[in-house]
Amino acid sequence: MASGILVFIEARQGAVKKTSLEALSAAHTLAAALAEPVTALVVGPLDPSADLARLAADRVLRAEHELLASYAPEAYAGTLAAAAAACDPRIILGSASALGRDFLPRAAARLGVGLAQDSTEVRIVEGKLECVRPIFAGKALARVRLTRLPAMATLRPNVFRVAPDDSLRSAEVVQFSPPLDPAKIRARATAVTVSPGQKVELTEASIIVSGGRGLKGPENFPMIQELADALGGAMGASRAAVDAGWIDHQHQVGQTGKTVSPTLYIACGISGAIQHLAGMSSSKYIVAINKDPDAPIFKLADYGIVGDLFTIVPALTREIRKLKQ
Repeated sequence: MASGILVFIEARQGAVKKTSLEALSAAHTLAAALAEPVTALVVGPLDPSADLARLAADRVLRAEHELLASYAPEAYAGTLAAAAAACDPRIILGSASALGRDFLPRAAARLGVGLAQDSTEVRIVEGKLECVRPIFAGKALARVRLTRLPAMATLRPNVFRVAPDDSLRSAEVVQFSPPLDPAKIRARATAVTVSPGQKVELTEASIIVSGGRGLKGPENFPMIQELADALGGAMGASRAAVDAGWIDHQHQVGQTGKTVSPTLYIACGISGAIQHLAGMSSSKYIVAINKDPDAPIFKLADYGIVGDLFTIVPALTREIRKLKQ
């Protein structure tokens, strides 16, 4: 009989990503309602200091295989499916990160179950997993209940809190070797290149400053980066700025870019196209800076500044630096 919650743990350079800790915390809350355990599935090497037991895991499943040395979607999907067969969980959770969005649907297809992508709320109702997820570019919210087990969901980054560190918790660590067939691995990552300049990852940032077409050219994006640095946040961009070649695609926020949920989102020279709003509408506080008082972004913004961003943004940067001094 299915029991417990299995959480996929995403790590980079041996360190657990914050989005996975959020998923682990959400699993802990769900497990408390079910009175069932939480199992963390770790693929590849993990820094010994990353004690998942202290962060809500009751058991840690360490998957080791030569085909997992680098990311391969079929290998990761096969590993998760094999772990599910071994653990027989009631629920499987992961992060709606780029990696999670890529391989978790493949794992769901292998298991023959549904997947609630990009969920912003999860809870147990009548013993089943119920999720709330944005649809129609964030214009509506769908409440779905997954009845076929294991119920699978990915969680939107920066929406769920990380559980506090509990030094009294302990977990059983189990080595796991998934049965992977090299002939079925059709694609794998051969190299990972990190673009310079972004000090905080966009999807995990609590503060984001984004620039759009109103910046008039790539030479003005350093002004946005300076404000982001002053606030300790990350720099984003609209699709229009990316399509114009002003900034790399890794900074794009929107339906065809990255979905973000920071505490503070500052939109500079961004009109507020539906595509962009779909990627940032769940931000806690939204500040819009635009010279057009009729720009759609003002309808969503908590605070709006009508004026010249080339005057306002540098002034904000200076005042923030003064406050920090």
